[in-house]
Amino acid sequence: MSVAVFLLLVALCARGGTGEGKKVAPKPGHVSVIIVGGTGDLAKKYLWQGFFQLYVNQVSGGNTFSFYGGGTSPSEKATPVLFEILKAVSCSKDVSQERCALLKNQFLKLAQYRQLKTLEDYQNLSKSIEQQLHQEGMTEAGRLFYLSVPAFAYADIAEKLNSSCRPNSGAWLRVVLEKPFGHDYRSAQVLASQLGSVLKEEEMYKIDHYLGKQAVSKILPFRIENRKHLDPIWNKHHIERVEIILKETLDVKGRIPFYEEYGVIRDVLQNHLTEVMTLLTMKLPVNISNSEEVLRNKLQIFSSMLPLGKDQAVIGQYQSYKAEVQQELNKTKDHISLTPTFAAVLAHIQNVQYEGVPILLISGKMLDERVGYARILFKNDVFCLQNHNSIHCKPKQIVFYFGHGSLQYPAILVSKNLFRPTLKDREWKEVTEHVDVSVLGLHISDYYVHTSAEQKEAYAELISHIFAGCKNSFISTENLLASWVLWTPLLYSLANSFPRIYPGGADNADLLDVHLKGKDISFSSQVVIISPDQMSGSLADDYKIMQSKFRSAEMVSAWTEGLVEKLAADIQEAAEAAVQEDGVFHLALSGGATPLALFHRLALHHFSFPWMNTHVWMVDERCVPLTEQESNFHSLYEHLLQHVKIPYYNIHPMPVELNQRLCVEEDGGAQLYEKELSRLVNDSSLHFVLLGVGYDGHTASLFPGTKVEGLDESLVALTESPNKPHRRMSLTFNAINRARRVALLVMGKSKHELITQLSRVKDVPEQYPVTGVKPVNGTLVWYLDYDALLG
Repeated sequence: MSVAVFLLLVALCARGGTGEGKKVAPKPGHVSVIIVGGTGDLAKKYLWQGFFQLYVNQVSGGNTFSFYGGGTSPSEKATPVLFEILKAVSCSKDVSQERCALLKNQFLKLAQYRQLKTLEDYQNLSKSIEQQLHQEGMTEAGRLFYLSVPAFAYADIAEKLNSSCRPNSGAWLRVVLEKPFGHDYRSAQVLASQLGSVLKEEEMYKIDHYLGKQAVSKILPFRIENRKHLDPIWNKHHIERVEIILKETLDVKGRIPFYEEYGVIRDVLQNHLTEVMTLLTMKLPVNISNSEEVLRNKLQIFSSMLPLGKDQAVIGQYQSYKAEVQQELNKTKDHISLTPTFAAVLAHIQNVQYEGVPILLISGKMLDERVGYARILFKNDVFCLQNHNSIHCKPKQIVFYFGHGSLQYPAILVSKNLFRPTLKDREWKEVTEHVDVSVLGLHISDYYVHTSAEQKEAYAELISHIFAGCKNSFISTENLLASWVLWTPLLYSLANSFPRIYPGGADNADLLDVHLKGKDISFSSQVVIISPDQMSGSLADDYKIMQSKFRSAEMVSAWTEGLVEKLAADIQEAAEAAVQEDGVFHLALSGGATPLALFHRLALHHFSFPWMNTHVWMVDERCVPLTEQESNFHSLYEHLLQHVKIPYYNIHPMPVELNQRLCVEEDGGAQLYEKELSRLVNDSSLHFVLLGVGYDGHTASLFPGTKVEGLDESLVALTESPNKPHRRMSLTFNAINRARRVALLVMGKSKHELITQLSRVKDVPEQYPVTGVKPVNGTLVWYLDYDALLG
C-alpha cells in the first residue's frame, strides 16, 4: 500500500466517521507499536510480517516508529526468540533486494523486547516511550497495542494500559483484540463491560481476520458497483440458497485445550461465517465508508434472523479427535468428548427480501480439501430440451472465493448466464487466461472471473486499517453481542448432543452430506456405524424425561433440550384445551435468558399453536423503554412474537413508560395493566404463567425483602430490584396464584445450589420469594434440567 493509497483510506474513513473524529489526514509523529504476546504463534506467523509491511509502506510518510515485542518471559530469554522471528520478515515483489535489506535492518534496530507482566512493567514502558520522545524531540502521534494473548487476560491488560500507558493528550490509543470475544452471550457481555469501563469504543479494534481477506472485503463494493444487475435478483424470488463454507484438511493437534473449550461453532461460524453472511444480506449503505451506517444495517439482519435451535444444526467429530483429547489433556481411555469439529447450520432471515431463502453455514476440520467461499445460487427458470450443455441451463451463481481449493487464489466469479460484472477498483482485474479447473459445478470458462491484482495477507490489510483509524473492517461491541444472542441458544441446545463420527479426508464420502427440509437440517444418510468404544452408556437413558415431585409439587426433569421440548408441548396442550373450552388462551411470560430456548422452540416447531386465539401478557418488566435491549418485552418480541402470527391487539406489554417518564407511581401504570388484565381475563385467572427463578430465589420481579403497599390485594405492582435497573413492574403473588397452571423453569449448573436450598426450606417468601408461588385452584409444575437438579 503506497502512502497515497493510505491517505485515501484515511480520508474515506474520516468521511464516513470512525468514532475518532472527522480526520482529513493522519497526524504525523512518532508511533509506538506494542505486540503483547510478541513471541507467540500468531505474532510469528502473521503480525510481525504485517507490521513490517506497514513500516515499509509508511517509512517515507512522515511518521517515525518504535516496535516492542511484549510478553511475560524475562528479557534475556525472550529477546533472542523475538529477533529470530523478526529476521524472517520479507518484502513484497515490488521492493528491490537492496532496499529490502536496508528496510529490514532499520526495522530490526527499531525493535526491542519488553517484559510486560506487572503494572510496574507497563509504567516503565510508558516512561521509556516518553523519554525517547523527549530525547529525540519527537511529537507523539499514538500508541498501538496488539493483544495477541488469551482472552481471559484482556481485562487485566486493558486496566494496566488505561492506568499507566495512555499517551499524552492529542495522541491516539488503539488496542487490538483477537477473538474469541467470550464463550457465549453472558461472557461476551461481561468482557464488553470490563473493557468498556477502561477503554472507549473508538479505541478498541476487535479483529476478525476474515474481514481482511480480499474476496470478503470486496463483497459490499461488488454489490454496490453491480446493483443495477443485482437489485432485481437479490431476493427470495430469485435466490435458491446461500452457502458460506470453510473447509479445512488439518486436524487440531496442539490446539486441543482451546478446541475443547470452543469447538467449531464458536471458532468459525459465530464470527467468520456470520460476518460474511451479514455482508451478503445487509441493506446496502448509502455511504460504504460510514462505519455507523454499516453497523446499523448489520444489526437489522441480526434482528430479522429466525432463532437457531437444535433442528437447525448437525454436528460431527473426526474419528481421531478422541485419542488426541486423551493424549493432550491426559484423559483416560473411557473419556468421551462431545466437542464438534464439524458443523452445518441452516439459518433464515425473516424479512420481505429473504424470507424462505436457506442460508447454509458449514465448517469443519479433516475434510477433503482446504477451501473457503460464499456462493449465491440463483433459481434457473430455463429448460433446455436438447442442448443440456447450453450455458443457459447451467447453474446461475455468484461465488466469492476466499482462496485455496482448485483455484488457489481469491476471486469473484459470476456465471456467464447472469451478467458481466463491473469492478471499478483498480486493485482488481479480470482473468482471461484460465487453467483447466472447475469451481462448484461449472468449468472456469463458464464464469466471468476477477481477482486482486496483488494478493495481500489479511492481517497486513487489517493492520493498515488500524493505523489509518478505519473501523469498517472490525467488530463493534453491539455487533458482537448481537451475534452471541443469535448463537448462544443453539450452543446450549447442542451441549449434550453426540456428534456424528467421521473418518476424515476423502474417506468421509457422503457421510457429512446434509438434507434441508423446511426450516430444519439433518444428515442425508441416517445410518452411521460407530464402534463401541466411541460411546458409553445408553442414549435413551441419558435423555429420558423423568416426572416426580419437588417441594410437594409436580416436577419434570430432563436434559435441557428434552425439557424445553416437553414444556413447549405442555404449553401448546394447555392452549388447545383453553381455546376449546373458553375460546381464548391467556399466557403470561417471563423475561431473562432462561426462556429463550423455549421461545425458539415455540417459534420454529409449533406451527399449529393457536396464536390467533392467544393473548400474551408480561410477568414482569424492567423500567426501561420497550425498544431497549434490557427490556423483557423487547427480548420476547425479538425471539418469539415477531416470528409467529399473533394479532397485535392480543399482545400486552407492561406500560412502564407513560408521560415520557418511567415507572412513576403518579402515572398509574401498574393500575392500568391491572385494569386491562381484569377486563380481558375471566376472574383475572390466567391460563398459564411461566416463571423463572433468580440466584437469590426471586421470581417475576418479586425480590427477597420486597415490601409493596397493597401487594396482597393488587394484581400488578411496582417493585425494587437490587440490580440495575432497580425499578420494575411485576405481577404479584395474588395474580400469579390465581392462574390455572404455573410453570417454574430452572436450568443450568449455576442454579444447582439454589435448587438444593429450596428442597430444604419451608415457605419463606420474604427470604425466598419463589416459595410464595402456590396456586390456589391451579397446578404448579417445576421444570428442572439435570444440570440444575443434579449439578
